Amino acid sequence: MKRVSLVSLLIIGLVLMFTACGQFKQTEEVNVRMDLTKQSTLEKIIASGELRHGFEAGYMPFEMVDKNGEFIGFDIDMGKKMAEALGVKWVPVNTAWDGIIPSLMTDKFDIIMSGMTVTQERNIKINFVEPYIVIGQAIIVNSKLAGKVNSYKDLNSPEYTVISKLGTTGEQAVKSMLPKATYKAFETESEGAMEVLSGNADAFVYDLPYMELFMTQRGDSGSIFLLNKPFTYEPLAWAINKGDPDFLNWLNNFMKQIKNDGTYDAIYDKWIRSDAWLAEVE
Repeated sequence: MKRVSLVSLLIIGLVLMFTACGQFKQTEEVNVRMDLTKQSTLEKIIASGELRHGFEAGYMPFEMVDKNGEFIGFDIDMGKKMAEALGVKWVPVNTAWDGIIPSLMTDKFDIIMSGMTVTQERNIKINFVEPYIVIGQAIIVNSKLAGKVNSYKDLNSPEYTVISKLGTTGEQAVKSMLPKATYKAFETESEGAMEVLSGNADAFVYDLPYMELFMTQRGDSGSIFLLNKPFTYEPLAWAINKGDPDFLNWLNNFMKQIKNDGTYDAIYDKWIRSDAWLAEVE
């Protein structure tokens, strides 16, 4: 009987020990989740009452400065709608493109909404929300090459000077897909496009929406033509810091909501399908 009692006590002790261990593990997991939630940018935004929106003004029609010095554009409207949904103030943070990812990582703002293309290289440092629009690289060509250049492949020669914007996927596309071309980089897309318009370069590679807009503004001169079939696949997405599943979840759900309640379509029609806004910046 004593042996049975001792065995029973041992079993009971082991059961209690494993139960306690299980409860401790559950408590530890709950604490980890609570700590993760508290550290989320989502909670910080709500607590501060501000959504700090990082972008680089100058990428038409996504983020620009109007005649009155106000920020306008596709991404600007999206940022304002996001702040409205969060019940906080929208705070613009205009940032140079070459420092925009480091600025996010050092908490200069909460989110990048600036026509950023999803790339594997960028995704190592930051996380992307589901893409909100898909674009690709198009080419503006000087008219002296009409009939000679019909695709990006025709520019892959040292005799052609090809332009793009520094630090962009346009630059990456030229270097990887036109390695033989003579390449020059410019700080802004307008400088690059004007080089081709003025005849100082043969072609300018950049995002299709901007190229179509530039042709609307300058194409009637007859000095340039547009190869408007994109030769790359480039989804644009918002970017946030890594290790923040709560904010990522909220943003993906926000995206689904605005794409199904008419909000996204209204913003898209205003900035992509229409050029009426040009009067605000010219």
